Amino acid sequence: MKITVETIVHAPIAKVWSAYTTPADIVQWNAASDDWHTTKAEVDLREGGAFSSRMEAKDGSFGFDFEGTYTKIVPLEMIVYAFGDREAVVEFLPNNNAVTVRVTFDAEAENPEDMQRGGWQAILNNFAKHVEAQS
Repeated sequence: MKITVETIVHAPIAKVWSAYTTPADIVQWNAASDDWHTTKAEVDLREGGAFSSRMEAKDGSFGFDFEGTYTKIVPLEMIVYAFGDREAVVEFLPNNNAVTVRVTFDAEAENPEDMQRGGWQAILNNFAKHVEAQS
C-alpha cells in the first residue's frame, strides 16, 4: 500500500529544494513532534548515493537511523529513494509563489496507516514552517 502526504511551501523552488536536501536544514525540520529531534543528517545527493538521519527522542529514551539510497534525482523536481525494501517519491511542484511538496511512500506493516500518514505529514508540516521562517 502507498501513502501520500503533501504540503504547500510559500518559497522559491530553489530554496525549498535546498532545505530538503541540505543536512544543516534537515536537522532543523526532520521531526514529527516537539519531543523528537534529528541529531545528525548526511546526504550524498546523487543516484546511488546514500542518506541517513539520526532521529531521537529528546529525553534519550529511544532513537533510530532512517537511511537509504537515492535511486533517481531530477534536480528541483523529484527525488526517489529506497529505504529497506520500501520506496519513497518526493515531488516538488511549483505553482505561482509556492511549491507543493508531495511524498508518496510504501507503507510498513507494523503501524496503522493513519499513524504513518500522521507522522510523515507532521514532518512535512515542520519542513514548510522551517523553509517559510527562513524566507
